[in-house]
Amino acid sequence: MSGVSALYQVYGKPGSFEKRADGIALGLTIGSWTDLPLIEQEQLKKHKGHVVSINEFEHTFHPLKPDQIKAEIKINYPNANFSADLPAILTTVFGKLSLDGEVKLLDLEFSPELLDQFPGPRFGIESIRDQLEVYNRPLIMSIFKGVIGRDIHYLAEQLRHQALGGVDLVKDDEILFENPLTPFEKRITTAKKVLQEVYEETGHRTLYAVNLSGRTSQLKAKAQKAKELGADALLLNVHAYGLDVLQELVEDDNIQLPFMAHPAYSGAFTSSSFYGVATPLLLGKLTRYAGADFSLFPSPYGSVALEKTAALSLGEELTKISTVKRTFPVPSAGIHPGLVPLLIEDYGFDSIINAGGGVHGHPAGATGGGLAFRQAVTAVLEGIPLKEAAQQYSELKTALDLWG
Repeated sequence: MSGVSALYQVYGKPGSFEKRADGIALGLTIGSWTDLPLIEQEQLKKHKGHVVSINEFEHTFHPLKPDQIKAEIKINYPNANFSADLPAILTTVFGKLSLDGEVKLLDLEFSPELLDQFPGPRFGIESIRDQLEVYNRPLIMSIFKGVIGRDIHYLAEQLRHQALGGVDLVKDDEILFENPLTPFEKRITTAKKVLQEVYEETGHRTLYAVNLSGRTSQLKAKAQKAKELGADALLLNVHAYGLDVLQELVEDDNIQLPFMAHPAYSGAFTSSSFYGVATPLLLGKLTRYAGADFSLFPSPYGSVALEKTAALSLGEELTKISTVKRTFPVPSAGIHPGLVPLLIEDYGFDSIINAGGGVHGHPAGATGGGLAFRQAVTAVLEGIPLKEAAQQYSELKTALDLWG
């Protein structure tokens, strides 16, 4: 079918879902059908929503309403109804419907001609690997911590220690905005100098993602300036700004930098089991279509854990083969070296192991924390249990003793 097909989760009494599905299909398109004269039906046929499928789960009951069961309804919306942009698509499939009781948007399927309008990541997994010349392992990323209220010298020193630990990427804290102590442009030029020095010392290259923030009208100019100053990548609080803002920035030929999508604020849309948008759709498929080269999300085993099925589906949405370039999955929160075997098992090599406290909280500092992660990855790739590898690597042993 042309256009976009939306999959919804709803609850209701058995046998009631055909009427519900028809109401959604018509209510979000032409409004009514049977009451229209034949000539108007013919005129509006190409705009009418169509029920594709209804799947009732007769043994899955609403936890608070035992007379209601779960169902999944799929409806197709024709291309003729909307322009090829995410705000129009999301308003079409879930605009007023999102306000109408317990309905959750589970998935969207774009027709090939619609998907062609979304080029996705400018770089993607393969190009990021080319920049780092790292092809045979997951990448490792660390996060600035405790830099609010600190000056640029503190930030530079923290960045240096992280890079010396062998991490591949370092990102700003998402709550580090424009400020007089560590201004945006100074962060870029300082990081560039520090990371070049570390590269000359060690031969290891680390990329830095600076937080792009401010009013929406300022973002393009700031991103273009970042490019001029030699920035490696940009972090964006995508879901506070909106997916279309990300897409506009990614597709601007005067920017041409990798974008890292932070999940801040997305929990307002995804956390409920009954309302909102499914996490694999919002942080996975749509974030990829909008152009993120990296998508951060809560891991299924950290301090802010995402339900495991959803977390794994999210990773699949970011990396499965498509006409759109693949996006790096970045499971985050509560990650420490002891979780590396599980991370690699669940997300494979084409993923990023991201840690904050798991790097900075190491007794040997951020350098020791980074080394412990690198050592854990090496052990997994060589098929050596971490406890055995810890006999060889002191930093890894310290991390396992601390975190397990």
